[in-house]
Amino acid sequence: MGIADDAVEIRARGWRTLAALHGHIEAVLERELQGGHGLSVVEFTVLDALSRQEGWHMRMSQLARAAALSSSATTRLVNRLEDRGLLTRIICADDRRGIYTELTPAGRELLETARPTHHDVLERALGEAREQPELAPLVDALHALEAVPTHA
Repeated sequence: MGIADDAVEIRARGWRTLAALHGHIEAVLERELQGGHGLSVVEFTVLDALSRQEGWHMRMSQLARAAALSSSATTRLVNRLEDRGLLTRIICADDRRGIYTELTPAGRELLETARPTHHDVLERALGEAREQPELAPLVDALHALEAVPTHA
């Protein structure tokens, strides 16, 4: 095995570790958010992304990127959340072809009740992952990111 092969294996091992950590966290979050608030992880992600925007709305394409979904999956998800009264769609005043997705008061309220669960579960899941030697370095790297200043 040459140096190039070693680099490929190191990247592959890193990717597998990241996937394992993500899978662990997502499974725990899914169970707790669904059980406590009737929200899936991706639904929480969408509501959270919308809440962080000025005016609590985003174009559908922005929402798809924020939730890491295809445009068709985003449309189906938005339909479900709209049917539940958690968000609504509005036509862009500047571009009649553009559609924004916006949080409703019920969506904001559900998100605010679910946020503490999300925070606590994430903290607990990262703590559990930190106890696994193969995941500990990645958890440490995530905590180190908290100390990195963001640019406005």
